[in-house]
Amino acid sequence: MTFISRPLPFVLASSNHGTMIVNRNDYHMLNETQGYGVGHQIFQSSQFDPHEVAMVLQLLTLRREVFGEGVVALDTGANIGVHTIEWARHMHGWGEVIAIEAQERIYYALAGNIAINNCFNASARYAALGAKEGELKIPRPDYLKPASFGSLELRQSARNEFIGQPIDYSAQGSQTVRMITVDGLQLSRLDFIKMDIEGMELEGLAGAFKTIEAHKPQMLIESLKTDAQALRSLLERHGYKQYQMGINVLAIHANDPTLSKMTITPYSA
Repeated sequence: MTFISRPLPFVLASSNHGTMIVNRNDYHMLNETQGYGVGHQIFQSSQFDPHEVAMVLQLLTLRREVFGEGVVALDTGANIGVHTIEWARHMHGWGEVIAIEAQERIYYALAGNIAINNCFNASARYAALGAKEGELKIPRPDYLKPASFGSLELRQSARNEFIGQPIDYSAQGSQTVRMITVDGLQLSRLDFIKMDIEGMELEGLAGAFKTIEAHKPQMLIESLKTDAQALRSLLERHGYKQYQMGINVLAIHANDPTLSKMTITPYSA
């Protein structure tokens, strides 16, 4: 038998989040010692954004205390599923997680991580999140070369971040993925949304207005690549109090009864 030599970018890592499928090339180094990427953090420290994960677990616990069991959390831009796995493990027996990821190869790792960690209360969707349902052409990075894959922007613009490798946004370098909306999920309950979709956050929120009005979920929205003033104004119009948490905005509805039970300490990036 002849064996073919081929690279192995996706490997199993024994992390603080459990056994995780991680791409060894998921990093962008800024200099010899500083870099970023989900994989970079996991391989350097065995964990990814632990303070952010811990904060969300506390919020989910409060939602259970106030609104009862059956908590539903939505992880959009889920990447390989660190938040998904942590939330699902924490909510075993009383809540569920829906994860959405648009990059096909990253989605496979997400689904694998849900399976290998036996998170039966978590499910994954291979799709992009937007303002309306349809299709979206997105670029395909080279997963055999270093890059912060979670930083990939699905739409091309003059301000696209360099993530560690050049990205081809041409038709030849792209693939078509399904675009879905939060409203299209037709959820009967929604307690929490994490929205980390690399500059498409306002679009994602536009496709979630009906659900937000109906359920007033708590939200953690990345604001790094989004019009900060437009985001603030939108959240204010919907009755949300806002707290800057590094590169994210934590939004809690003014009428959310869990507010009185929280101690929120905003922090800068």
